[in-house]
Amino acid sequence: MTELQNIYSIQHLPEEERPRERLMRHGVESLSVAELLAIILGSGTKSTPVLQLAQAIINRFGTLQQLADATVQELCQVKGIGLAKAIQLRAAFSLGTRSMRYQVAPKYKIEHPVHAYHLVKDELYGEKRELFIVILQDVKGCAIGNHTVAIGTLTQALVHPREVFYPAIRHKAASLILAHNHPSGDLTPSSQDYDLTKQLIEVGRVIGIPVNDHLIISDQGYLSLRQRGIVFD
Repeated sequence: MTELQNIYSIQHLPEEERPRERLMRHGVESLSVAELLAIILGSGTKSTPVLQLAQAIINRFGTLQQLADATVQELCQVKGIGLAKAIQLRAAFSLGTRSMRYQVAPKYKIEHPVHAYHLVKDELYGEKRELFIVILQDVKGCAIGNHTVAIGTLTQALVHPREVFYPAIRHKAASLILAHNHPSGDLTPSSQDYDLTKQLIEVGRVIGIPVNDHLIISDQGYLSLRQRGIVFD
């Protein structure tokens, strides 16, 4: 093993200095990005220790954001990264991204459609397929979470009331707000948007979980069907 490989070899380190052991003893904050990547990768190659491989990945993409956005194919271009390791990295970053999306500030009260828009817009911006999201609210109108209940095509997402109200029942929501995107950018509601909204309002009345609004979102902004005149109460 060369001197450079010795530097990057985890086996060459004292046991208390190895990434996994340090994480267990001192938490993730004590580790560098390269060390965290090394833990995800698990192992290097015959010629490249895992820490050296992790550093090569960082050097290849430059920033953590660019690495998080890298595709499986782009990751595979790094020498020593095969399909399995590329998938491991992609899955890890995807979990991190989703975790950030689903975080809701404590007692985030929705008093206007713009508040609901800001809560889910980042999840829908740039999305090429229609996603249908429900925002769950407590008795005071505060957001307690949001869930994607349908993923569609470029032009539509097939939505069933069962999928819409299941998370609301499971999490004991007092009410909910609907939101979906128009990948075309056009915020004009379709006849299907109106019909589905009226259907879900009626279901909500029957089961006692009212629908407060339905937002259509695109890169151009948002449109509230409540503000358009649909009666939700």
